[in-house]
Amino acid sequence: MFKCIICGCESNYYFSKTYSESPFAEFMHNIGSVDYYKCVRCGFVLSKTHHDLDDGRWGSLNLQFHNWIENPASERKGNQPPYAEQAMMINLLSRKRIISTSSMMDYAAGYGSLSHILARYYDIELPICDPYVKSQGSIRYVDMDQLGTYKTVINSAMFEHVLRRDDLDWVNRLVDADGCLIIHTVVCENVPKDPNWFYLRFPVHTAFHTNLSMAILMEQWGYRSSIYCPKSKCWVLLRQTVDSVQKLVSELNQELQSDWFYCKNGFVDYWKGF
Repeated sequence: MFKCIICGCESNYYFSKTYSESPFAEFMHNIGSVDYYKCVRCGFVLSKTHHDLDDGRWGSLNLQFHNWIENPASERKGNQPPYAEQAMMINLLSRKRIISTSSMMDYAAGYGSLSHILARYYDIELPICDPYVKSQGSIRYVDMDQLGTYKTVINSAMFEHVLRRDDLDWVNRLVDADGCLIIHTVVCENVPKDPNWFYLRFPVHTAFHTNLSMAILMEQWGYRSSIYCPKSKCWVLLRQTVDSVQKLVSELNQELQSDWFYCKNGFVDYWKGF
């Protein structure tokens, strides 16, 4: 039986996908068709094919993909995170003391695009760490074996790249007992049973979260409330209940004259019906 890495319940075969688009077909030539399994309880979907790869083949696929998407000479068609909006969100929430910028880490940060924007336009230093990308110019890079714990941990576009539960728990272990975790990923009410779904385009996207699976994960990790920012497409997971931040979030929305932030106890299921 293939078990869900979120809630431990049974996961059954859902559908398959064969990559035919270049260069992804070439990347996947030695792997073949991909089988996706769906949890019967929380709806979380994981690629069993990727899950069964050895570390060498999985690492090689990631390196191929990173070299392709980060290469400025290529005709890139990637859907990069909204780094400018993420930087503004971090600045706004720190000004309201909802999050702390005194102790931060951007884990799986790639080439440090968010860190660069925060430093240049907000005078905020955001150290980075990435298992596949090494030191980047003036950005403070922290080696994997030098990581500690932090008041604010940012993890952008990694939750869809995981294969095992420890991949997720590793990120959460970087957060202080009273810290927060900021994540950017796609979350659905129900993961589409569609090989042509846009989020399956990249062959390194292996894990697909639902509102329920994220709510379960939050509870397991000890987070009590969350904030969602549609502009930055980020969730901020908080240890405290929503009562402690609701007034501050409302003030931000009033100042911006826009619903920049939503908050509630548990997981903000903003994408219901998506």
